[in-house]
Amino acid sequence: MRIHEILGRKGQDIVAIDPGGRLSKALRLLVNHGIGSVLVKEGDKTLGILTERDILRVLDRDPAALEELTVGEAMTHELIVAVPDDDVSYVMEILTKNRIRHLPVMVDGTIQGIISIGDVVNALRRETESENRYLRDYVQGMVR
Repeated sequence: MRIHEILGRKGQDIVAIDPGGRLSKALRLLVNHGIGSVLVKEGDKTLGILTERDILRVLDRDPAALEELTVGEAMTHELIVAVPDDDVSYVMEILTKNRIRHLPVMVDGTIQGIISIGDVVNALRRETESENRYLRDYVQGMVR
């Protein structure tokens, strides 16, 4: 299975915030949308990503910083990305190796969507269930 299949199933909606926005605003975005990350964009340019972990690191150092710091001060600047033709197993390795849970999908510098480790796990689970079903049918002599 390829990443573009996951994006086709879940959609390509992207939630973004300006780097000058307050962390408290970003936190409300995460909660209101039920997501774990937002892209940090200035116009059409993607500058980075802000995740729940980024916010937790800031709060661990200084709980009052939620109202004081901007998104740009807390975000992850170095984006690790996937491309739509990446294989799901390969992307799982990227997520695991880098200890991240959210992965922007890019083509020619343009964000196509974001996938989470949950999206990847579900895709792998569906793929495994299908393979198991076909193998069971084959062993039992059932042709469909």
